[in-house]
Amino acid sequence: MEISHTGFEDKLDDAIHQSQKFLLSRQTEKGYWVDELESNATITAELIFFMYFTETVDLEKQSKISNYLLRTQRKDGSWPLFFGGPCDINSTVESYMALKLAGISEDRPEMIRARKSIFENGGIKGTRVFTKIFLAMFGQISWDVCPAVPVEIVLFKNWFALNIYEMSSWSRGTVVPLSIIISHKPVCFLPEGRDVKELFASGDKELGFEPDGPIFASWRNFFIYLDKLIKFVGKSKWKPFRKRALKKALNWVIEHQEEEGDFGGIQPAMLNSLLAYHYEGISKDDPKWIKGCEAVERFLIYKKDGMFLQACVSPLWDSAIAANALYDSGMPADHPALVRAAKWILSKQVVKRGDWAIKNPQATPGGWAFEFYNELYPDCDDTAEILIFLNKIKLPDSCDKLKEFERALSWLLTMQCKSGGWAAF
Repeated sequence: MEISHTGFEDKLDDAIHQSQKFLLSRQTEKGYWVDELESNATITAELIFFMYFTETVDLEKQSKISNYLLRTQRKDGSWPLFFGGPCDINSTVESYMALKLAGISEDRPEMIRARKSIFENGGIKGTRVFTKIFLAMFGQISWDVCPAVPVEIVLFKNWFALNIYEMSSWSRGTVVPLSIIISHKPVCFLPEGRDVKELFASGDKELGFEPDGPIFASWRNFFIYLDKLIKFVGKSKWKPFRKRALKKALNWVIEHQEEEGDFGGIQPAMLNSLLAYHYEGISKDDPKWIKGCEAVERFLIYKKDGMFLQACVSPLWDSAIAANALYDSGMPADHPALVRAAKWILSKQVVKRGDWAIKNPQATPGGWAFEFYNELYPDCDDTAEILIFLNKIKLPDSCDKLKEFERALSWLLTMQCKSGGWAAF
């Protein structure tokens, strides 16, 4: 007996229609789509740290961030790395620190539960490098605990194995300004009662990273021994290349700031770059500082009872996926919404050389980034998703579309790695 699928097909068609209707309702007038980019609580907690480090505390923002952090706390007192996930020790320690800075009493039930969760999940000793750096910047632990990030790394030539262009783009955009910050070893003295001494257990005297075998037993051991060597050498007052390195690192940060103020289109690079400006004495009236702060502001999402900071924004990625979904679900290739999306996407094509040209100097620019403003770092995956969409769409000026399509495809092909794959960053 043949089974009728008419009922199911009707439901499927209705679901597709409703989904198309929803996506069309979320498209902006300019033609793009963008939605909230969720991330862990550290991204937002660190904005409170930033305000204290730079003496720019905004009490209203601090209150809204506190509300957000308290609202996203798990029942066990922790904060997760991802929605619905288990306790993440770094997110939990940094959220606790941010709330304590904001004036939330350590005796509140939420804070008591958070401390319990911290102790049950490894405590301060189990936190990552960045969390320990924040603790050092607030004078809660010694800078000796933190791994060395000598600013002199910017002087290494491109052929050297550990030069900055062997890092991913977001790592490079974070580490270069971070090396400036660490060279100053700043300490922001906390208001009375805002420290987090209650988070330290009796066994937290040795918070540094220790090897578990000989130097060449693992990459972890190699870098721990290398860190010890760099710190030993760094104790010398004689630092012949420090001034030159600081100047080059600061110039690198300035050169990697977008005209609109962004740095690499991602929170760690943005906040670290602004902190580098602060510790290098750049005025709060300087256009570079003002535009940088405006860029951070664009990453904020305000809710009725709070606010949070996005790690990144994703208009090009969101737009390409939404447009592909609409086309693949039956929307005609010349639909006005798809045409508007294509025109906006083409207007955001990267036609200037970025850091990728260090490794790929012969290529002509032509890719797309993830964000609104990130021309130095177009992505292979965004570019591929956009090319899939542009290949389907019908535009009034098909010659112009073909020209830009071929430019992007050419760039993407030159970005193929020797192994045969493509890197995201």
